[in-house]
Amino acid sequence: MDLTYTDDQKAFRDEVRTFLNDKLPSRLSGKVASGKRLTKADYEEWHAILNERGWLGVTWPAEFGGTGWDAVQRHIFEEETTRAHAPRIVPFGLNMLGPVLMKYGSKAQQDHYLPRILNSDDWWCQGYSEPGAGSDLAAVKTTAVREGDHYIVNGQKTWTTLGQYANMIFCLVRTSKEGKPQEGISFLLIDMDSPGVEVRPIVLIDGEAEVNEVWLQDVKVPAENLVGEENRGWTYAKYLLTHERTNIAGVGFATTALENLRRIAGLEQSSGKPLIENPFFAAKLAQVEIDLMAMATTNLRTIAAAAAGQAPGAESSMLKIKGTVIRQEINALTRRAVGPYALPFVSEALDEGSNVDPVGPDYALPATQAYFNNRKLSIYGGSNEVQRQIISKAILEL
Repeated sequence: MDLTYTDDQKAFRDEVRTFLNDKLPSRLSGKVASGKRLTKADYEEWHAILNERGWLGVTWPAEFGGTGWDAVQRHIFEEETTRAHAPRIVPFGLNMLGPVLMKYGSKAQQDHYLPRILNSDDWWCQGYSEPGAGSDLAAVKTTAVREGDHYIVNGQKTWTTLGQYANMIFCLVRTSKEGKPQEGISFLLIDMDSPGVEVRPIVLIDGEAEVNEVWLQDVKVPAENLVGEENRGWTYAKYLLTHERTNIAGVGFATTALENLRRIAGLEQSSGKPLIENPFFAAKLAQVEIDLMAMATTNLRTIAAAAAGQAPGAESSMLKIKGTVIRQEINALTRRAVGPYALPFVSEALDEGSNVDPVGPDYALPATQAYFNNRKLSIYGGSNEVQRQIISKAILEL
């Protein structure tokens, strides 16, 4: 693959940079750059700006209101938005559910839900993991029993990211106990405002409450909210996960984090020399940069295959593993570069307008917060251990 941008691609990159310079609010980029917490309103503000330009459905075909961009354009967009410290595009509706509805959803579901995703009329969250059914999704126990033109849903979902903001949740539910466990799973769209739905926050080590438990007790869901066929949800779930795992690679986020790490490591230390001149640290930095360059190439190849209509297979698992390991290594090196100021962590200082002063320089707090928060990267979207099994199985079946 030729990784040299063509003149048209360079012109597109300039267009993206101009857009970000003109339309990205400095208040939002400032919060992202300083590691401040983003609110639901912050995400919705940025989504609306992108949607007005027609740039929110980055991975969507033009026929569904998306950009219709090719793999290189999407790569450039991710690279430039992360470098400009734009808020991330919340993926659950746009990058996860959207592709599933386009491929497996009914025409009525596509016509109703896809425009609402773009307009931020619906905020979606993901109802996959359960206690005892995280990496092993085939073990889901949440049930959906058909009664006339409705399903009655009972069960519990956990690690539901940003579920506190959501009004809709796409869920894996068990509709049959016959045959293999995977054969009895269905894919259901559930209104979070339905009676019987309860959301309980889970506070993480970095002080965030971005993940939740979702309890469902006798929740009545219209049968028309079933995606595809009953008991075929495992197929749709796997299709969604291949897109999620590819996105988790986070090449743009890793690139920006690496640039920040270089900046911090270049500052003068108490010894009078910058850390980047330490041979041991410089070798670590060089290795992670090499790994990132290799992953960026693989990421482009995988997205290009997806753009050609191929669902990513073992490649997405490879990207998921390597991408999360690289981002965690950058986080760890950044904490090392911050030195003793990486130890104190005042969670309240992350809130906009907080009167709590962080300990140490401005760059210390976000470095610590990112380290704590990103420990989860190697677990969600299918743990890295499970991804290694998927890769091994794919190789052995060749």
